Amino acid sequence: MAKAKRKRDIVETDVLVVGGGLAGSALGAALAGTGVSAVVVDRADPKILKNQKLDGRVTAIAFATKRMFDAMGVWGAMQKDAAPIEDIRIVDGASPLILHYDHREVGDDPLGWMVENGTLRRALLDGAARGQGIRYLAPESIVRLERGETGVEAQLGGGQVLRARLAVAADGRDSETRDAAGIRCTRWSYGQTAIVLVVEHEAPQDFVAVEHFRPAGPFAILPMKGKRSAVVWTEPDRRVPGLLALPDDEFDAELAKRFGDFRGRVRTVSPRLAYKLRFSHAERYCAERLALVADAAHALHPVAGQGINVGFRDVAVLAEKLVEAKARGEDLGGAALLDAYERARRVDVFAMAVATDGIVKLFSNDILPLRLARDLGLGLVERLPPLKRLFMRHAMGTLGALPRLLTGAAL
Repeated sequence: MAKAKRKRDIVETDVLVVGGGLAGSALGAALAGTGVSAVVVDRADPKILKNQKLDGRVTAIAFATKRMFDAMGVWGAMQKDAAPIEDIRIVDGASPLILHYDHREVGDDPLGWMVENGTLRRALLDGAARGQGIRYLAPESIVRLERGETGVEAQLGGGQVLRARLAVAADGRDSETRDAAGIRCTRWSYGQTAIVLVVEHEAPQDFVAVEHFRPAGPFAILPMKGKRSAVVWTEPDRRVPGLLALPDDEFDAELAKRFGDFRGRVRTVSPRLAYKLRFSHAERYCAERLALVADAAHALHPVAGQGINVGFRDVAVLAEKLVEAKARGEDLGGAALLDAYERARRVDVFAMAVATDGIVKLFSNDILPLRLARDLGLGLVERLPPLKRLFMRHAMGTLGALPRLLTGAAL
């Protein structure tokens, strides 16, 4: 006897978040308990993601982003594993000049924190799961997404249908959601690859981040708990396959040449991961019933560790706009909300994109006139405390008009 055909499973929600990575899960956690309902759909299995061991990926959390996580109620879950960034030292090649950002020049708080991606992901997923009005569907995929004048409808691979007022593309630099909406991007490759790993060293951690600019690309040393540091080692694309193929002892010897001996002997204690560095910037951050956040809207060079923090600022602004519109009884996917989000993010993102791209192109060479100009600039900033404090506050994410979450206030 044939089974009766089951009625189509339809879920109604305010917001459909496509992609449950760091930005997508952060948006879910930000909206939890605010009265704005959301469904986050992601292809990856959250059980696997939450149980991953150290894999070399660590995220720099700016001071303002930490305040956001505090306001969302998720910072406590990652705080014990987070390492503070108390100072930053910027070095240009073999130049004796060093630009030193000392957190005490702008207050008592660290400039930021380093958090392992696994720890960060678990905290955000758990924060979304605890809050009311948020559903996380994974592993799951969207096989059809239609946007219209009155809303969005998506069909999942498992047959479930979701209806929402707004779709949010949080599905990364190669966002299929953005591309399907016809939003074009400006793109280019830097011809560089970042090797990402974690090292253990003999000397105790001093919680100082080092950004060493070399002609081949920046080499960053970032503090972690214990006698460990995260390394982001940038090299031209052509050199990376050979480096990754080296036996452990030879790889660590090459690493030590660039790391230096200021923390004693170093050895790699995580997998070696490699990421080709590309720039991507969407011509617009919105379309009908669609908003882009984080890498779906803008993928920046990781120099200075600002890319993910810019993405979290997208999340903070969009969450605030949604909560305010809900309170006023307005359309959560309407043109007024989307226009307001676009206006709020365009200048900040463009300024950061120009700054990071300019830094990479200025420092990734050994041309004498540019090297002299760099040294002059570093020396000038070091000798002008007001200018240095301005740059420090910019790195902390505390400049300009901030959305509520980035000030530490709940929505």
